[in-house]
Amino acid sequence: MEIVLLERVEKLGQMGDVVKVKNGYARNFLLPQGKALRASKANLEIFEKQRAQLEADNLKRKDEASAVGDKLDGQSVILIRAASESAQLYGSVSTQDIARAVSEAGFTVDRKQVTMDKVLKTLGLHDVKIRLHPEVSVTITVNIARSEEEAEIQARGESVEAVAEAALDNLDEAVADVFESTAEQEHEDGEEES
Repeated sequence: MEIVLLERVEKLGQMGDVVKVKNGYARNFLLPQGKALRASKANLEIFEKQRAQLEADNLKRKDEASAVGDKLDGQSVILIRAASESAQLYGSVSTQDIARAVSEAGFTVDRKQVTMDKVLKTLGLHDVKIRLHPEVSVTITVNIARSEEEAEIQARGESVEAVAEAALDNLDEAVADVFESTAEQEHEDGEEES
């Protein structure tokens, strides 16, 4: 089916382009979303009459998205999730979870604007793309951790396992010191009694 695009569509074309797409893609996505019109003679005439207004509206939305994008780009959000010792999540992080976290951080983002290459199923820092406008995308960091403390460790770029091992080593040393001082004290007490 031939259609005329009413806005830029990634991997398809710019506003005003007449392109040929599969019927299902046009019927089920582009036409209902208001992203395109069938490329009939009447619709092309309607588009040409509205072109200036559509371009002005698109430019306004793009400027607004760019302003929000400048503030949002590079931001980090923290998601606390249950996970196994091997850092695998019990479940996954969805686009809706990320959109909710970004919204709680003070930015209005819909789950349809969150673009992920793959489902997030592990602890750690993950870069996620947010598409604010067909021509404006930003990248945020999603910090998935078991606790706030673990999220802070990950944000500093440290390994959670290394910090845990260091804490265990310190604990082992402290326990050894306590046993040594207790043994010395008992030894001294034993000599005093004799």
